Amino acid sequence: MAGLLALCLAAGCKAQTATPPPGALDAALVNRRIEVLVRSQFNVPQDYNVAVGVRAASQIAGYDALPITLSRNGKNQVVNFLISADGKTLAKLETFDLAKDPVFSIDVAGRPIRGNPAAKVTVINFDDLECPYCSRMHQSLFPDTIARYKDQVRFIYKDNPLPPEMHPWAMHAAVDANCLAAQSGDVYWRYVDYLHGHAQEVTGPDRNLPKSFDALDRIARQEATVAKLDANKVDACLARQDETEVHASLKEADALKVESAPALFIDGERVDGAIPEEQLWLVIDRALRAAGEQPPAAPLPPAPPPPPATPGSGK
Repeated sequence: MAGLLALCLAAGCKAQTATPPPGALDAALVNRRIEVLVRSQFNVPQDYNVAVGVRAASQIAGYDALPITLSRNGKNQVVNFLISADGKTLAKLETFDLAKDPVFSIDVAGRPIRGNPAAKVTVINFDDLECPYCSRMHQSLFPDTIARYKDQVRFIYKDNPLPPEMHPWAMHAAVDANCLAAQSGDVYWRYVDYLHGHAQEVTGPDRNLPKSFDALDRIARQEATVAKLDANKVDACLARQDETEVHASLKEADALKVESAPALFIDGERVDGAIPEEQLWLVIDRALRAAGEQPPAAPLPPAPPPPPATPGSGK
C-alpha cells in the first residue's frame, strides 16, 4: 500500500470482534510482539512503557486503527498505527498536509532579491556567512547559476548562522548584513559576496573574536560608505546588534528541520549541502518546467584536447 511503512509481525492478531479471522493468534502474544517490534524499530528507551490499545475502524481498507501509548513519569504520547485485518502486518501511516507544508510558505518578505524579482522560480538559501560549504555554494550560485538562468530565477538568502561554538562570528555577520539590507539590497549582496570570499580575513590568524567583530563592522561601514547609505543609521544598527530578525529566521529553519548549512529550497524542493552545479541545475530545471518555462539548453561538454603531434611529422 502506498504511503505505508509495513512492519511484518510473523504472527497474527486477534481482532476486537466476535469472530477473529482465520489464522489469528492469541491477542496477548501478538501484543507482546508488537511491543518488541515498536521498541526495536523506533528505538524506544528502556524506561518507557509501551501499551497497545484497542483496535478500531480506519479509513484504510483492510486495516484497523491501533493506538499505541508511550509513557514515562506520568507523561503520555499516543502514536497511531494500523494493523491488518488478518492481524499479520503492523503499519504506520504518515500523512503530509500539502496545503500547509512549510517548504511552500517560507517567509521572504523584505529580504533582498538577486535576479529577476518577478521570476517564477525562487531559490531560497538558508546561509551561514562563516560556513566554508556555504561559501562554496555561494560561488556556484554567483556567477555561474545566475548567469545560466538570467531572468528565469530569483535568489533569496535567509539567516542560518550555526551555533557560536562552531562558527563564532556567523551571528554577528548576519546581523551586520541585515543592517545593510535595511537600506539597500544591493549593498547587502555586496557584503555577502565579500564575506563568502574573504572569511579568513575576518577570522584572522590569531582567531581573536573581538577582532573578527571589528572586521565585520569595518567591512560593513566600508560598503555603506561606498554606496552612500545613511552612516548614522548603519552605525546605530551595528552597535545595537539586534538578533531578533536572525532568530526569527533560525526558528523557521528549525521548523523546516534544517540542521546544517547551506540548505536550499527551490520552489519547495530541498537541497542540502554544497552539491555540484550540474545536480543543482537539474533541480532548477524541474522547477522551471513545473512553472511552465523551458530551461536553458544543457551546456556543451568541453572540447577534447588536440591529438599529440606525430613524431617526425613537423606538426
